[in-house]
Amino acid sequence: MNVPANSSFSKWYREGQEASYVRTRKSPGGILDLLEVARPAGDMSRPALPELVLYQDLLGGSRVSGDSGGGYYNVASEKGFFYLSAPSFANKAVVDSSHQLRSLSFPVAHWQKVLDEATDGRLSMECLQLYGGPFHSLAIQSALRSLWLLCDEEGTPSRLLAQAAGCEIMAELCRKGGTSFESASGGLAPWAEKRCLELMRTRLSEDICLNELATEARLSPFHFARMFKQSVGVPPRAYLTRLRVEKACELLELTDLSVTEIAQDVGYSSNQVLARIFIKYRHMSPTDYRRAVRR
Repeated sequence: MNVPANSSFSKWYREGQEASYVRTRKSPGGILDLLEVARPAGDMSRPALPELVLYQDLLGGSRVSGDSGGGYYNVASEKGFFYLSAPSFANKAVVDSSHQLRSLSFPVAHWQKVLDEATDGRLSMECLQLYGGPFHSLAIQSALRSLWLLCDEEGTPSRLLAQAAGCEIMAELCRKGGTSFESASGGLAPWAEKRCLELMRTRLSEDICLNELATEARLSPFHFARMFKQSVGVPPRAYLTRLRVEKACELLELTDLSVTEIAQDVGYSSNQVLARIFIKYRHMSPTDYRRAVRR
């Protein structure tokens, strides 16, 4: 099967004969693609695509046979099992009963650069030793669940969220595959921390990405995310959310801007997204908060 050069895993699923199986899609613009599909029994093989794809079996109870780039396997799948499919490999898989999958695809064009920076070019996606069938990982399971829930909160996931979650999951895939790289130790240098926090404050309304912050600190995204958390106490995405909520509170209290205008000013796509974030962190809607502080 000939595949156009600009094809992706998500595009293949959404625009081909598999489209009717897609239940949910969350895509942060070429960094990660998240899909949830419900499929009948049968052949779910696909052509070679330029992405590393991680699948999670959400139901279990099926027998799965195929080859994901590490040799033939034939297993009874369990709920929560992960399968990793090698990039540029024509994935073969047959499932004997209806099933539900959540997939996370890593475009090679973006993520190989991230791996190169983290390992000085010593590690490639093809070297991961997890293509031979199912595996468990509580760390990846937790990270993927959190990513999915945070995507629900944000609507269209931010680049910062996508890159930070991708780094966390990719690091665990490397560790489980026996090709982990040396972790950075300690926190950010004081000058780097100061510059990154200031950048986040001044660009609050923008979809700032992890790469930009890491570049400011002269680190790889992998190492920056870990060192930022050690210095500040929370991951970059969580700190950015804190800044946005604090700024939204200030604008609700001191201005007559509409909730929609405030949402845009602090970097959220709509008043509905701001409301979800606000209820989670302030336990009330933005409108109720404004009423309360102005009484």
